Amino acid sequence: MIYAIVENGGHQHKVSPGDTIKVQKIEAENGKQIGLDKVLFISKDEIVSMGNPFVKNAIVKAEIQGDEKAAKALIFKKKPRKGHKKLRGHRQNYTVLKITDIVFGG
Repeated sequence: MIYAIVENGGHQHKVSPGDTIKVQKIEAENGKQIGLDKVLFISKDEIVSMGNPFVKNAIVKAEIQGDEKAAKALIFKKKPRKGHKKLRGHRQNYTVLKITDIVFGG
């Protein structure tokens, strides 16, 4: 089994070929192939490769499935005895990626 740990948008994701992940929004059209080059770790059967900070000559290929929005997060602020209340909502944009291949070495 092969898997890799990649960094995107300040978050780390453990991925294998065929996985679907949600990452910070990427400006590109649906169906486009992209490469995630910030690979921190790769494991293939008995072979393990760790980066310092990234693995050289390693790339995770992915296909963009589409853009979506997360569930609404409500932020409520209140000051006691002052009658001050504030309610705000936020929906984070993200992109859905389908991992197609993990390439490293050479």
